[in-house]
Amino acid sequence: MGVLLLAVGVVGLALTAVALWWVLSRRGVARVGATLLAVLAPVGVIVLFASAHLLWVLLLSAALWCAAVASGRYALRTTGLRRIRVKEYRTPAPKRPFLLLNPRSGGGKVEKFGVREKAERLGATVVLLDPEQHQDVEALAREAVADGADLLGVAGGDGTQALVAAVAAEHGLPFLVISAGTRNHFAMDLGLDRDDPAACLDALTDGVEIRVDLGFADDRPFVNNASFGAYGAVVQSPGYRDSKVGTALELLPDLLSRQVGPRLTVRAGDTTFADPQAVLVSNNPYRTDDPLGFGRRERLNSGTLGVLALKVDSAVDAAELLLDPQPQGFGKLSAPEVVIEADEPTLEVGLDGEAITLQAPVRCRIVRRALRVRVPRERPGVPDLPPRMDWRRLRKLAAAVSRTAVPTRHPRERQP
Repeated sequence: MGVLLLAVGVVGLALTAVALWWVLSRRGVARVGATLLAVLAPVGVIVLFASAHLLWVLLLSAALWCAAVASGRYALRTTGLRRIRVKEYRTPAPKRPFLLLNPRSGGGKVEKFGVREKAERLGATVVLLDPEQHQDVEALAREAVADGADLLGVAGGDGTQALVAAVAAEHGLPFLVISAGTRNHFAMDLGLDRDDPAACLDALTDGVEIRVDLGFADDRPFVNNASFGAYGAVVQSPGYRDSKVGTALELLPDLLSRQVGPRLTVRAGDTTFADPQAVLVSNNPYRTDDPLGFGRRERLNSGTLGVLALKVDSAVDAAELLLDPQPQGFGKLSAPEVVIEADEPTLEVGLDGEAITLQAPVRCRIVRRALRVRVPRERPGVPDLPPRMDWRRLRKLAAAVSRTAVPTRHPRERQP
């Protein structure tokens, strides 16, 4: 019975993965049915265990798994692993800071937290962007440099941050990130306070500098990532900003089945990943080994790009992604330079969430420690991420401990 229930659990996981794939790659009745299956498969497994009076087994297994992961993290943390500390540089406070503020960013955080008022009290020159018309933030930043600005800062989305950051890096000026965006991924990995954007302005009077990398897709800068393939196409849709989920569900079936869009090839050094539906090139690699660290970057100054490539052509491939520790359809690597090739002359790209189009092939590169970021001396800091779950190293550690734990008989006690 125990073996049968274990098999049912594995089948339930596989069916859930298959159903989720069908939800993304089908429309109409097939999508509705797949949605029901995605809900009913795990529920069915739980009901089956409960009917056999073994629901406690699921709960205990989950608890033991959490305990095992926690123990593994502790073991790895206490066997020579060190946290990567970012070096801070004490520099004089800026005398003529220049800040660009987007009043719409993050649902109006600039006004809500009084960012403009605080910045002006601290002596900054502030330009409030007009939400009703397009403004060239890069040109505004260059004009500020020409007028004598000794610091450039932005309260806005990551796409706007990247454009101004590139100008700051080009002129060797410090750059200030104000976490007034919606997600603030760059601010999060810098350790800034995302709950209070105005707190970032403390860097103007009591700040330090850190050196971070800057990524480029051809000549376009990015502080987070450049997306190619499915997501790069979805963000081009005019309706994406107002309805992200609805737009994605409408476009993904044709993109995932390759009825539309180019065929991609990823080249990084001697490694080639052919025909993925989605590619993410990031300014330093993202964590993928642990759910608690997923989507985070351990550091922003390694001088390497992270590359994640996904290729799923069938329901079987979708199930493999969930059940196989090393699925063939998932590619992960890091390199200082990556080339994205296509069988079409242009590529749709999501650059820090902004929709752009570039000529194929696109060369992504990273400039190490090109950006001087000024941050508050006192800030929440990067959360203490758990060490990488190196399962191979953990198994070796467990084997070593088990060998030393097994009692051995003293030579005098051996029988002749």
